[in-house]
Amino acid sequence: MANWVKLDNVDHAGLAVARRHGAAFGDAVNQLLVFPTEFEQVQRDYPILFRRDDQGRFYAVALLGLDLDENLFLADVAWTARYVPVLQQRGPFTADPTGGLPLIDLDDARVGADDGEPLFLPHGGSTPYLQHITAVIEAIGHGRNSIAPFFTALDELGLLRARALDVQLGDGASYTIADVFTLDEARLADLPAAALLPLHRSGMLRAATMAAASLGNVARLIELKNARRG
Repeated sequence: MANWVKLDNVDHAGLAVARRHGAAFGDAVNQLLVFPTEFEQVQRDYPILFRRDDQGRFYAVALLGLDLDENLFLADVAWTARYVPVLQQRGPFTADPTGGLPLIDLDDARVGADDGEPLFLPHGGSTPYLQHITAVIEAIGHGRNSIAPFFTALDELGLLRARALDVQLGDGASYTIADVFTLDEARLADLPAAALLPLHRSGMLRAATMAAASLGNVARLIELKNARRG
């Protein structure tokens, strides 16, 4: 169970945190929640798929692997991709509902590690690492707020297409990723300018096209999967 406490430059003056990844830290997953605000970075490495939760609400995931609990971009304690989705960048930190510095899980194995990076400068200010974490947590907040407007706009315009994603490995093996949605590019091309303009001005059109373009990364997943299978 997590032991969340609010960071303090007095009580935690000498505290250091290691930048590590791994199954123990929730990284061994084949799908990871991502936000429309980070689609431009995500699409450089991963396929982006849309799904519905139990209440029918849409959300987006980066496809990291083909089998359950498989992250093909995870090697020992590091990610091999250029971009790590923002939720996994935060490490053992989360937002403090009351504001200010983030909360930290003191029971996380990365906290207090010998190879950790300090959080506070000698005079008490935040180190570049803590500044990065603060920015990451702020980005997560903005990302969460972007989900509902983005998918509401696409759904109202009929731009979300249900499908099953078939992945062929080339030796007869295959995977089917069911119950997903992607951008209906044919429908998008038929939209009148009056409908496209608000999407463009809000940045949602760019995010949507980035998600559509990201499906080209399925080929990279196949390469990584075949390499692991030997």
